[in-house]
Amino acid sequence: MRIVDSHFHWWPRSIFEALCERTGYPRAERDGKGGYIYYRAEGVQSYLPVWAEWFDLDKQFEHMDALGHQVDAFGSIGPFSVHFSDLPVEEGREAAIQWNEEMAGSTRRYPGRFWASAAVPLVDTGVALAVLEDAVGRLGLKGVNLPGSVGSDPRIDHERLEPFYDRVEALGLPLFLHPTDAVFADMLSDGYGGALHLSLGRVIEVSVAAMRLIFSGVMERHPNLKVVMSHTGGALPYQAGRMDKNGKKANLPELPSTYLKRMYTDTVSPHALGMEFAVRFFGPDHVMYGSDYPCWMPADALRFFNEVGLPEDVQQKILSGNARRILQLDAPVLVTA
Repeated sequence: MRIVDSHFHWWPRSIFEALCERTGYPRAERDGKGGYIYYRAEGVQSYLPVWAEWFDLDKQFEHMDALGHQVDAFGSIGPFSVHFSDLPVEEGREAAIQWNEEMAGSTRRYPGRFWASAAVPLVDTGVALAVLEDAVGRLGLKGVNLPGSVGSDPRIDHERLEPFYDRVEALGLPLFLHPTDAVFADMLSDGYGGALHLSLGRVIEVSVAAMRLIFSGVMERHPNLKVVMSHTGGALPYQAGRMDKNGKKANLPELPSTYLKRMYTDTVSPHALGMEFAVRFFGPDHVMYGSDYPCWMPADALRFFNEVGLPEDVQQKILSGNARRILQLDAPVLVTA
């Protein structure tokens, strides 16, 4: 079977090599084993270890090919996407363009098998729009990464970003909403070896970010905006009734769950019941297979998915058909001269 992995990470080494030469924060250090340790800000308790597997796309495909399926992949940034908004505006622009050029280069190396989404710094709306247009028009990238915060500012629904959401909607691009460890990390990463933050903090962050898009009216004003929530929708599918019960003060014309169900999600949950509930809540046309590789192993992702026991036609949708439709993988890439 040919599978599309909608939640997959390959990161360009050049970005982290440059961060190793940077003075001040954010910065990175080589770990001596082919990977890096990324430090986002001075005094921040959490840091991001990135092992060698993140940087070798050839080996990643070799690993997935050994699973008995051909696995195509859609690359998104994941927790690093906040980095481009942490930098000074012009440096953030340059770093995002460098990232996007690296992604475009890999899509050319693996045509029809690897696609990628763009890094966009959000501190300055004009710069965000310029980088977005460059990523789509010049480089042909097929999605946009949306961090859970703009640097340390949780307001991804800020009024100044309305033109950004306008343009993403007009282009028909998916927005990949992923937690970035910038908002809740300090309060949850102390102690337990980081277990509290890793198991709960990221779930909270992506849930809060998605509800900001709903309560602020961004989803109401942009009915065709394609938001892809990571990790089976965080906590929201299980708390949708509470959102409806207590969300009336947001004065939305529809119940919050109506907007939530317009979003899309992946199967990234190490729990068959979690995957099953995501399919039941969002509907089989709004869920795409994802492995979160190399954060999670594809063999485990497939094993849990098979344990759900979905009908064959639904499996086909989730493993391949939905991603090709939602992410427009078979559509020609628009690249301007």
